[in-house]
Amino acid sequence: MRHLSAFALVVLALLMPLVAARVGAALPPAPQRVPVIDVTDLYHPHQDVGDNLDLIAAYALPTVELRAVILDAHARFRKPFRNADGVGYDDATGPRDAGFIPVLQLNDLFDRRVPCAPAPYAEMRSLNDRMEDAPRFQQAGVELLLRALRESRSKVHILSFGSARPVALAFNRDPGLMRRKVARIHLCAGASPAGYLEWNVMLDRRAFVQVLRSGLPTAVYPCANERSPFELGPNNTYWKLPNLECVRRMDPRLQSYLAYAFERSARSDFLNAVEERPDPAAIARIAVREHHVWETSVWAQVAGLRLVQRPGVGGRLVPAAEVRPGDVAVPERLVPCRLRVTDDGQFTWERTSKPTPHAIFQRDDPARSQAALREALPALYESFRTPGAPTSG
Repeated sequence: MRHLSAFALVVLALLMPLVAARVGAALPPAPQRVPVIDVTDLYHPHQDVGDNLDLIAAYALPTVELRAVILDAHARFRKPFRNADGVGYDDATGPRDAGFIPVLQLNDLFDRRVPCAPAPYAEMRSLNDRMEDAPRFQQAGVELLLRALRESRSKVHILSFGSARPVALAFNRDPGLMRRKVARIHLCAGASPAGYLEWNVMLDRRAFVQVLRSGLPTAVYPCANERSPFELGPNNTYWKLPNLECVRRMDPRLQSYLAYAFERSARSDFLNAVEERPDPAAIARIAVREHHVWETSVWAQVAGLRLVQRPGVGGRLVPAAEVRPGDVAVPERLVPCRLRVTDDGQFTWERTSKPTPHAIFQRDDPARSQAALREALPALYESFRTPGAPTSG
C-alpha cells in the first residue's frame, strides 16, 4: 500500500498541472481593462454637474483603468464675468476652480490613487503653441498626461471632455510619444452637421483644429447639431434624462458624493462629507431634476459596452461578450470617415472605406437610443458599488 500510495502521488503530481490548465481554460476570462486618461473641464463648484456624475463611470466601470485626470479649467470661468454686452454669465453661481475636490473624493470612495493636475488656463496663441511659458503649476496637467503615456506598457485611450487644449499641447511637446502611445483620442466636441460653433470648440478653437490635423487616431463625438447642443441627431451624443430618480437607489456613498456636487457644498471637510450618510432632503431634490447627457455614449464605446433592449427589463448597457440571443441591439458605433476642419473649428466629414485616422460617432435612431438610455443609464449607475459597499442600496 505504501508503494501504491507513493505511485499514486507521483501520478497525481504529474496530472495536476494538466487538470489545473483545463479548469483554468473553463473559467471565464477576466475583463480586459482599457487604460484611459480623462481630460475634463470639471470644476468645483460645478459648471456642469454632469461632469461630476460622469466621472463616477471612469472609476466604476470594470473594463476601464483610469490612469490620470487632467483638469481643463479656463481663466474666465474661475470668476464671475460679464460679456461684451454687459450680461452677467455666472453672477448667480459665483466663482469656481479646477475640480480637484471631486477627484479626491472619488479616490477616497474607490480606494484609488489616480493623479490629477491642471493644464494651462489660457487659450493657445497658435496651432503649434507649446505654452511652456505658462505658470509652472498649470504645466502639471500636460506633464502628467505625457508621463502617463511614457509609463504605460500598452497604448492609452485619451478622452477629452473640454477644450482639447491639454491634448494639443501634449502633441506639440512630444508628437513622437503621442503617435507611439495613443490608442485613440475620443474627442467629445463640435457640431455635425456644421453650422453651430459648439461650446468645447469655442473654448479653444486652435486646440480642436490641431488635434484633428495631428494625424493621431481620433474619434469625434459631436456635442451638437447645426442648431443647438440640446437636440437629438444621428451623430451627436446628446440625450436627456427626465429625472434622476436613480440616485435614490445608488450606493449611499455615491449619493453623498453627488449631494456634495449638486448642492454646491462649501464644506471644507470634503472627504468627511462623502463618508457620511447622505442627506435625504438633498437626495430628494436631486431626484426630481432633469439631466442633460453627452458623455454616456463615449464611455460605452471605450468600455466595450453595447446598448440593447433586453426582454423583461428594457434598455441596458452590457459588455459585448454578455449580449444575449434575445437582446435587440440599439446600434451606436464609430464609423471611419474622411474629415476636414477649417481654422474656425467647423468640420465636415464623409464616410470612407479607405485607411483614415478619423472616425465619427453614429446612431441609427436617436429617439430610440434616448429611450433605451433612459433605462440603461439608471440601471448602470445603480449597479456601481464602492469597495465594501452593501450589495443592495
